[in-house]
Amino acid sequence: MLSVKNLKVMYGQISALKDVSFEVPEGKIVTLIGANGAGKTTTLRAVSGLEKPAGGTITFKGVNVGGMEAHKLVSLGISHVPEGRKIFPTLTVRENLELAAWTIKDKAEIKRRMEEVFHFFPRVAERVNQLGGTLSGGEQQMLAVGRAIVTGGELLLLDEPSMGLAPVLVDEIFDKIVAINKMGTTVLLVEQNAAEALEIADFAYVLETGYTTISGESSAVSCDPRVREAYLGV
Repeated sequence: MLSVKNLKVMYGQISALKDVSFEVPEGKIVTLIGANGAGKTTTLRAVSGLEKPAGGTITFKGVNVGGMEAHKLVSLGISHVPEGRKIFPTLTVRENLELAAWTIKDKAEIKRRMEEVFHFFPRVAERVNQLGGTLSGGEQQMLAVGRAIVTGGELLLLDEPSMGLAPVLVDEIFDKIVAINKMGTTVLLVEQNAAEALEIADFAYVLETGYTTISGESSAVSCDPRVREAYLGV
């Protein structure tokens, strides 16, 4: 579904991504793990059109989408839940979800997708008339993922969904990611909680200082001595 080859991204004179390559097969969960500054967020931003590649290719469903504008990529089927949630704090939960439906013309379909969000996240349903900024961190993350469900799309990009959450909420968020995947959505997950990410992913790639260094099925990557020492603490 998604193929990234030899991706390069520059921030001025600084090379953020030097040579990143990975594949995301349809229907699978693929995780990118690595330390802070490895290039994980930049990679997602390049895939979703928020950063312009300086080299390499990004192919989505056979179409070269590298450098395409972000709103066009949403229409093609890519949804991005950014690091830090980025909800609208002065809008209600319902208004946040309604804004996410900007590509959908059918009101019945919008209602169906919102009901799907409420099914996945009952707490979001309970707080539908609250301002986004009054939600807890975990509830805001649920809302951020919920917006992506409303937007729809075949590929969901998730950037650090467990950041700042209590352990019980981390487990819940990862359970929801698996459930969303089982409904047919392909997932590309960036996550510093390597143990949780490797547990739910089908395939994994390790990014180090702008390069892809280790790759394979997540079960194999999690057994790699370098990964165990650097990211799993064993």
